[in-house]
Amino acid sequence: MAKALPKTQRLKKAYRQKTLEVDLLHRIIEIIGSTLELKELLSEIARMIIGVTKGDSCLIYLFDEKKEELILRGSYNPHPRLLGRIKLHLGEGITGWVAEKREPVAITENASEDPRFKFYHNLPEDRYEAFLSVPIEVRGDLVGVVNVQHKKVYLHSITEIALLSTIADLVGGAIENTRLREKAERRARQIETLAKVSRTIVSEPYPHEILKLIVTIAAEVINAKVVSLFLLQEKKGELRLEATQSGSEEYRKKPPIKVGESISGKVMKSKEPMAVLNVQREPAFLHKEIARKEGLSSFLSVPMLIKEKAIGVINCYTSEEHRFTEEEIRVLSTIANQAAVVIENTRLREEAQAAQEALETRKIIERAKGILMNKNGLSEEGAYELIQRQAMNLRKKMHEIAEAILLAEDLTKK
Repeated sequence: MAKALPKTQRLKKAYRQKTLEVDLLHRIIEIIGSTLELKELLSEIARMIIGVTKGDSCLIYLFDEKKEELILRGSYNPHPRLLGRIKLHLGEGITGWVAEKREPVAITENASEDPRFKFYHNLPEDRYEAFLSVPIEVRGDLVGVVNVQHKKVYLHSITEIALLSTIADLVGGAIENTRLREKAERRARQIETLAKVSRTIVSEPYPHEILKLIVTIAAEVINAKVVSLFLLQEKKGELRLEATQSGSEEYRKKPPIKVGESISGKVMKSKEPMAVLNVQREPAFLHKEIARKEGLSSFLSVPMLIKEKAIGVINCYTSEEHRFTEEEIRVLSTIANQAAVVIENTRLREEAQAAQEALETRKIIERAKGILMNKNGLSEEGAYELIQRQAMNLRKKMHEIAEAILLAEDLTKK
């Protein structure tokens, strides 16, 4: 009977562990259908993994296909300053090896002595003994890697490795669902943004206020730190800053850009969008000092086109390196072209208004000339010269002198 007790305890312990594992799988399945944002999702999953594995740390890396990098996006031991900053290439460190080979790695002790290990001196996990790493995949595509670490020596059982692999498969599905939902929400915001810009163009009577609103909206939809709008000064052949949502006085005082110079000037000339991963390292970028002070990194410039004619550019900057997608370029280009419509409509309205005022002025002067010709016996030319001379002497406009003549005539008749 004494021998049966330890066996019973082992069975109970195994049963409790299995129960925890089943509960964990159920909870992860529930999360897959949740509306958590990606950051919250990864944090919750890391916490649950630690609960069932009894590990001391859980780190979740996601694979950025465009950059071909694994980026730390979630953790159980919070590293808020390091999330998004620790990056690994495929094959780099144990994590990179797991991602490249798509095979799990389990190390019982002295994990840092493994030849594949890479030290990050700002991570306490570098000194942990045991290390378990499995790839996260969805339909054969790499999504990321999940690592569980123990401070002390720890033997990972085959069952535990299989469990973490199963969790990783479920996590991959959750991550994909969250990314698809966020993409759909981002697309909806973009559509609403474009609709808002269109409504603004129709309703807002003040062009400068429209431009300020457009750069603010563009910053929101592209998630940019700074968005600026430059308009072409044709006589000078340069682009001048007209609107920005940046609060930096130094940025607002940026000098005009010559057409054909710098990136914006080249975009203006080529009428094609241009993107730069980091302006602080780009030789063609002129204002690197401002970029460093303002913490500006990636850059996208698109032309403002109206009937194939470029009238300016819209530039946006991010605070971290970012590869602009075709969708982001298309959205910003649409906003830029809508802004161009604002400028063109304003120009046409001002020209029509000026033409109407010129016509009214001409009518007033013609009537005033007629009065002077009848009363003073002047020729048409003489009457015009008299009005012109009076305007010069009194430093008034000719139509003001003409209006005074008409007013005097009306008073005389009364």
